[in-house]
Amino acid sequence: HGTSSEWGVRYRLTRASETFVLRNADAVTTICHGLRMEMVGRGISEGKITVIPNAVDLESFTAICNEDKNLKIALGLVGKTILGFLGSFYAYEGLAFLIETMPFILQHQPNVCLLLVGGGPEEQNLKQLVKRLNLHDSVIFTGRVPHEQVQRYYGLIDVLVFPRLAMRLTNLVTPLKPLEAMAQRKIVLASDVGGHKELIKEGINGFLFRSGDKKDLQNRVLKILNSRNEWESIGLNGRAYVEQERNWAVSVANYERVYSALLGGGRQ
Repeated sequence: HGTSSEWGVRYRLTRASETFVLRNADAVTTICHGLRMEMVGRGISEGKITVIPNAVDLESFTAICNEDKNLKIALGLVGKTILGFLGSFYAYEGLAFLIETMPFILQHQPNVCLLLVGGGPEEQNLKQLVKRLNLHDSVIFTGRVPHEQVQRYYGLIDVLVFPRLAMRLTNLVTPLKPLEAMAQRKIVLASDVGGHKELIKEGINGFLFRSGDKKDLQNRVLKILNSRNEWESIGLNGRAYVEQERNWAVSVANYERVYSALLGGGRQ
């Protein structure tokens, strides 16, 4: 495991190695503007950095996401308004923070249920929190599900919530899950960390709340649940965003310019 000083040495060596490679590369591609600015901050020439964003496979995540009634019955979700999260349960995802908002949300919307699909290091801690708050009827854990089954769970969810906490990682990197949700015309509510703000335009293709602000998250959830008349247009805008900018066909095409410049002009 190593001591803190050993980790410090490893971090500095890793960072120095990364910077050396970046400085000596002819061209660099990165998935988001947060990482681009990190590179620029290390003295890497802006001219040789190209942002080619994260993307999803439109064939895997269709615009029509049908509800699996049998699955809904099996999970005890019939008649529920469903908030959901799909992904890995890491501390930085803020799932404990989300669970802690549920008692307040239930006071105002008693039929709401939170569906957590996935697993990870925080799973047992989250289950203990649910037990402590007596939320076992309102927070459902499915465990990890096979990739080919993921759409069945997306189809049950009304609002996808991504409550990532503010830290270097979440401010620099854009996640894939909100894009998967948008591809299926789902409503997305996410914290306003840098990675989310690169994907979500407030009130256009999704919604943002102040990261780490429990009251703001609670209020935003309730406002969204009370504004269902806006859902169709938000969902359509989300799908259009993925179709136009965030799919693999577009991303792969972006590499052509990078390779053409290298083959035609050498070092940028």
